[in-house]
Amino acid sequence: MSTMSTKQHSVVDSPYGPLTLVATDGVLSGLYMTGQRHRPDEESFGERVSVTEEPFPEVVRQLAAYFAGELTEFDVPVRLEGTAFQRSVWEQLVRIPYGETWSYGELAARLGKPNASRAVGLANGKNPVGIIVPCHRVIGASGSMTGYGGGVERKVRLLAFEAGATAS
Repeated sequence: MSTMSTKQHSVVDSPYGPLTLVATDGVLSGLYMTGQRHRPDEESFGERVSVTEEPFPEVVRQLAAYFAGELTEFDVPVRLEGTAFQRSVWEQLVRIPYGETWSYGELAARLGKPNASRAVGLANGKNPVGIIVPCHRVIGASGSMTGYGGGVERKVRLLAFEAGATAS
């Protein structure tokens, strides 16, 4: 029923703390922060390798450009593993423009499920590829900084960074 996949991981520093990058069969399948809610067990990340191993060099390059305020849209291939509903939510996340936010209700409406904002929130929280699939851009209907797997403080910092970078 399941096929054997090869997983590898590497760790890179960022302004938001160390980021663990995970690749499945050579494609980015995880980007996790320290202390992140829903972070899988370290043992599931596979062998730790250098950031010079594929696909990590391009991921690291694009992350560095993003953190320098030079990149607003990632184009590294990602492998999003989850339920069909979760994947549909995550696919919408990459449509949220840099420096903008959508509410959970707005995201649910764009999925054609206007009453599913709670389910959207749960799926958003389980996004396996943070920052690149920008779950930090989803906020509460009132504009509140509701939960974020990487912590509300990081969410606030990421949104402020994007707002400041777009203003310059």
